[in-house]
Amino acid sequence: MITTNPSIYNFSLIEAYNSLLPLIFYILGITIYSIFIFRFYKFLAKRDIFELNLTQYNYVKHALLNKLATIFLYVLEYLFLFPLFIFFWFLILTILLVLLSKSEVSIILLISMGIVGATRIVSYYNEDLSRDLAKMVPFALLGIFILDISYFSLSNSLQKIASIPFVWDKVIYYLVLMILIEFLLRIVSLISSIFSDE
Repeated sequence: MITTNPSIYNFSLIEAYNSLLPLIFYILGITIYSIFIFRFYKFLAKRDIFELNLTQYNYVKHALLNKLATIFLYVLEYLFLFPLFIFFWFLILTILLVLLSKSEVSIILLISMGIVGATRIVSYYNEDLSRDLAKMVPFALLGIFILDISYFSLSNSLQKIASIPFVWDKVIYYLVLMILIEFLLRIVSLISSIFSDE
């Protein structure tokens, strides 16, 4: 007597819905995260992050005033706008690490700014290398999340986020250092471009 497995024929719309809904969320989540990280790391890894060209708004005709206006606009770009971008990148990496890291908040902040700083420095050496560095941690975190979803703890993450204001001074110190590093890199890049043109 031939017996057939009855489970083969037991398809159900409710079971299909219950099975496929988590998969759809995973697919959408990984897709959105990947696109965001792709945009994020490409922007962070560019050597010349600003394409604003604020000097186009310099309408001063006098040579000395023109130079002063150009310097002012350059400082505006890198002293006021650059820290906002750095803080944004730092915030994104910190949130990603807080969600999936077991480390203390001060260590997470150190790692986040270390990645941002190293990416900015490497971008002056080679933008391909800086892109690889900028995407390494976010995609590693995605890998951890995919392989072990239990690694994520919402209560632990919220507790760490709540403790960030207690180490706010470190964030300010890190931002000041990043501004100084970027200015130094800009000056070195400018000097090297002058000598390479000769």
